[in-house]
Amino acid sequence: MSWDPYAALGVTRSSSADEIRSAYRKLAKELHPDVRPNDKAAEERFKRATAAFNLLGDPGMKARFDRGEIDAEGNEKAQYSYRAGPGRTQNSYGGAGESVFDLGDIFSDLFGSAGAGAGAGRQNFGKMRGRDIRLPLDVDFLDAIRGGRKRVQMSDGRTLDVAIPPGVTDGQVLRLKSQGGAGVQGGPPGDALVELKIRPHMFFRREGDDIHLDLQISIVEAVEGARIQVPTASGPVTLTIPEGANTGKVLRLKGKGVAEKGDQFVRLLVMLPEAPDDDLKRFVKKWNKRDYTPPRPQG
Repeated sequence: MSWDPYAALGVTRSSSADEIRSAYRKLAKELHPDVRPNDKAAEERFKRATAAFNLLGDPGMKARFDRGEIDAEGNEKAQYSYRAGPGRTQNSYGGAGESVFDLGDIFSDLFGSAGAGAGAGRQNFGKMRGRDIRLPLDVDFLDAIRGGRKRVQMSDGRTLDVAIPPGVTDGQVLRLKSQGGAGVQGGPPGDALVELKIRPHMFFRREGDDIHLDLQISIVEAVEGARIQVPTASGPVTLTIPEGANTGKVLRLKGKGVAEKGDQFVRLLVMLPEAPDDDLKRFVKKWNKRDYTPPRPQG
């Protein structure tokens, strides 16, 4: 569900870094579970304020959020490649900036170093799991069918090698454990959620676990039959075309579908030569079945 980190802290987009830090300090002092134990509403507001501060207190992440590149959870909205510029520093949340606030420093200021450590340690309220980061990844049609490996660029400059299982579908999400945003106050990291975008193929198309292919054949191959090579996702195979094959006839290649679970269906298309052929014209004029008319839809 979408939420507004600015509203969670009670600041605006034009607020300075000091104003953001001050707003969070005020809320933390009011809502911290060590101050208001057993208050579930205050605990939830504290967690939301902390998540908002993690985002807006990081100059790089705040800029990306303001540009609409990431959502309030830090998930990618589109495929952007982000690197820190010259003279700027990369930080644990994937942003780039001159300074990043430390929650430990804030809690130490509010409660004292010993008290903050003991309180957070007792109840683990200072610890928060890192954000899940959503990344789009384009995958070739055949890699989606057969499986493969792809490399994806993270917003913090890291690269991840992603194993593509055979038979993945468009829009499927692969979860890479502990590869997301860094945890807060020693909390566990989030995950990377890789959303797959399958590129269409030039002549294959997928329906469930089956693959379909339109195959052009000559009039001689259609009349006399033939054995020809046809492509499949696992490599070329020999297909037998029966005598008298017509356009629209579908032949099945068993086990040649997605990850060898489905089949491949080959639909034949009889093609005449593009250039006029006088011999063929003379044959048709003398053909004793020239008056044959195939079934046609009635309007």
